[in-house]
Amino acid sequence: QVQLVESGGGLVQPGGSLRLSCATSGRILNMPVGGWYRQAPGKQRELVATITSGGSTNLADSVKGRFTISRDNAKNTVYLQMNSLKPEDTAVYFCNTRVTVAGSRTYDYWGQGTQVTVSS
Repeated sequence: QVQLVESGGGLVQPGGSLRLSCATSGRILNMPVGGWYRQAPGKQRELVATITSGGSTNLADSVKGRFTISRDNAKNTVYLQMNSLKPEDTAVYFCNTRVTVAGSRTYDYWGQGTQVTVSS
């Protein structure tokens, strides 16, 4: 059983910062890719950022220069540092991880989502 536990969401004023964490646990061999997606009310879920086990990152244009994704491979944890937050960043943020389990099978898992609200 693989579980993802997210933390770090909340309410912040425009220009503020938040750090999201996503810890993956269970019988996994490794986690080739970890990432964050977000979904605002009435909109489709969109990619925010991904990071590979080797440290290669991909960020949406809307967050480049403001958000940073990182990971701790020993802890199977992915982080999203969000700076200079804007009201349009308000959304539920979901962690997504691709894991490899016994037999070299890979699966994608989603976290439960954490609310980020940017408002004065």
